[in-house]
Amino acid sequence: MPNRPTPQPGILDIAAYVPGKSGASGSKAIKLSANESPLGASPKAIEAFRQAAEHLEIYPEGSSRVLRTALGEVHGIDPDLIVASNGSGDLLHLIAQCYLGQGDEAVMNRYGFSLYPIVTTAAGARIVLVDETDFTADVDALLAAVSERTRIVWLANPNNPTGTYLSDAEVRRLHAGLRPDILLVIDSAYAEYVTAADYSVGQDLVDAAENVVMVRTFSKMGLAAARIGWMYAPEHVVDAVNRIRGPFNVNLPAQMAGAAAARDTEFTARLKAHNAQWREWLTGRLSGNRLRVVPSQANFVLVLFPSETEADAAFEALMAKGLIVRQIGVYGIPQGLRISIGTESAMRAVAEVLKDFQ
Repeated sequence: MPNRPTPQPGILDIAAYVPGKSGASGSKAIKLSANESPLGASPKAIEAFRQAAEHLEIYPEGSSRVLRTALGEVHGIDPDLIVASNGSGDLLHLIAQCYLGQGDEAVMNRYGFSLYPIVTTAAGARIVLVDETDFTADVDALLAAVSERTRIVWLANPNNPTGTYLSDAEVRRLHAGLRPDILLVIDSAYAEYVTAADYSVGQDLVDAAENVVMVRTFSKMGLAAARIGWMYAPEHVVDAVNRIRGPFNVNLPAQMAGAAAARDTEFTARLKAHNAQWREWLTGRLSGNRLRVVPSQANFVLVLFPSETEADAAFEALMAKGLIVRQIGVYGIPQGLRISIGTESAMRAVAEVLKDFQ
């Protein structure tokens, strides 16, 4: 018998999530490591947050009704089929807890979001990593990896940290190849930044199927500090997740700020336009004989260097100029740096430093 409490089997085998680096408190470093909004938050969201701060003594409404109503209006979906949460990562944990257990498997592409293995293993299941084609999820390979033990397929679309995406047709082909008892989780965290005409957030597929969930977040559109995520899912999935989520899992200021941000479509459009302009500019400026920029539909680019040594040298050169980007060896791409799309001045500064590596 152990002489102290011990975690469940597998918990201590989990590699903890590693966030992007930040500058020291009070430093003037420019953070381009966490895919945050370069334009701040919606002014309407900020004002709503301030007003909510006058009522910190009361519990928030438990179902995030105000937030769900706003999301329903903006996206044209039934608010009763939405679950709000303390960031989308919380929802991924809840989904895994509901649908995975000992002996089960969940499938994901090799360079998918690093939280998927964590939530899968924490639920007692096994993660199955599937090789990609040119840093893009391969539908045929994903389907080939499905076994009788598969219960979930995780798909970030666009993907983090590569920025690549699957078209609506390819996502539908993936879904069509899955058994009806397998849950397809479409993580559309970067949907607001996609400009590709053949992309779909997954909302229509949720409407048409009983085994598809769409997960979204406000973190990439200016409210990372507020921690607001949401899920659109069939009624039976909503019911299951609501049974185990915390009763007050989204705080009042976050609910109010999220509702205001959802309705501020003008700000969202401005953020998207800024990102598209500077994503294209940075991609063109960095692409060369020695550097490759993976085509991105997100609010970051993945820059591939000839070697891990050169990627590390570029990281240090950027750090020396106060530019913090993301090393992604944890994803199995040690020769890459992920660079968030920031302000014009930040993008020009990054290009200036990295010209010596081209």
